Amino acid sequence: MKKQTDIKTVAANIEALGQNLADPTKTHQTTPEDREKYIDAINQIFALFRLNYHNQYYSAYPDAEQIKQIKKLWLESLAKYPVSVLLNAAKAAIEQSEYLPTLSRMHEFCRAGLTQFGLPSERVAYLEACRAGSPKLAHTWSHPAVYLAGRDAGWFTLSSESESVSFPLFQKHYAAYVDKVLAGEPLSVPALPDQSEHHEPLPADQQLEQLKRLRESLTL
Repeated sequence: MKKQTDIKTVAANIEALGQNLADPTKTHQTTPEDREKYIDAINQIFALFRLNYHNQYYSAYPDAEQIKQIKKLWLESLAKYPVSVLLNAAKAAIEQSEYLPTLSRMHEFCRAGLTQFGLPSERVAYLEACRAGSPKLAHTWSHPAVYLAGRDAGWFTLSSESESVSFPLFQKHYAAYVDKVLAGEPLSVPALPDQSEHHEPLPADQQLEQLKRLRESLTL
């Protein structure tokens, strides 16, 4: 009973920490205060994992020095995500997984939580890129990163190759653009070419005049 109460307490602390962030979209440790927020978040996450995956946790992290090094690794690897994304990912992990998440799995949970930035998950983004009609620039994209990743992966590749080939390629490019979004870099879909630049057909009499001159030049 005490364990269940402790889990609820830690989860509540994590939720409160996420709500109290001054800027939930900040993704880099630009000040000592920012780094402290990340350190606090990582400590809260590991506390939640310890309570929820007790035996697995102590089997994976048998001594304090190892935990210290692993926390440092997680801190440096996950710092590209906003703190609020990290905290929500941890809560999603204990709700959806029976097993202690690895660092790679935490990245998956974090990427799945990027919807608060308007970014669809990798799978949803991939399907959107594959199903978008032509011209691609005329499609209403859920986020510019989806278009840009599809463009870089190659529209022909997405439409002709098997998913086992095209999805990993799309993932690689999409992850790169997600990193740009998290770093605060603005992305945009190029505008359609200006159709007004196309010339209107010449009037019939001018077309006949041009045809006459062409005939004369060819001595027809």
